[in-house]
Amino acid sequence: MPKIAKKRDEAVKKFDRQAKHTIERATEIVKSLSYAKFDESVDLAVRLGVNPKHADQMVRGAIVLPHGTGKSVRVLVFAKGENEKAATDAGADFAGAEELVKKVQEGFMDFDRVIATPDMMGQVGKLGRILGPRGLMPNPKVGTVTPNVADAVREAKAGKVEYRVDKAGVIHCSVGRVSFDAVKLADNARALLHELVAKKPPAAKGTYMKSVTISSTMSPGVRIDPTTVGSREEAA
Repeated sequence: MPKIAKKRDEAVKKFDRQAKHTIERATEIVKSLSYAKFDESVDLAVRLGVNPKHADQMVRGAIVLPHGTGKSVRVLVFAKGENEKAATDAGADFAGAEELVKKVQEGFMDFDRVIATPDMMGQVGKLGRILGPRGLMPNPKVGTVTPNVADAVREAKAGKVEYRVDKAGVIHCSVGRVSFDAVKLADNARALLHELVAKKPPAAKGTYMKSVTISSTMSPGVRIDPTTVGSREEAA
């Protein structure tokens, strides 16, 4: 068997890996397991009862987390004229039109999120092979192709995260950092889970939220009881 790092081995022994917890308790456990010397990302892995091979069972979208992600997001906007100025005024790190498309074609990749106005998508389409594999291609389904670039930039800077179910029916998404207090991590996790419940495809049958696990970059996963998630309406 592969050798398990001593600190991780100690972390595994601190809790029952088979037990399922409320969101609040799970975030407390994850924080207690942290041993890395850097501020670890905290992520949710949610296995859904969907078959992403069918278009009517695809689960995809974006949400602004209540307390952000704790990450500094560099935003690039493809826009021209007044929209370019609006993006810059809203805090975009880079904004421009054809000249910016060319810069990316030449290898510039110093950004984390890409937003574009609809009229620029003809030019941005040329970057599909560059942005697509990195998950950066603007898409109207997640609000990154929009005429209102100012709001999109502000949301990205405030902690908007995108999610998409993978081929195995699992969604992986960051909900903060280990340095967040447990309450803020729980708020972020709950917001994402409520969003996924709201996005349940009508074609999905049987148990929708099959399993939920939260973990930090270096920690083992802590299980959350899906039956305690509820919905936005129940939380209101």
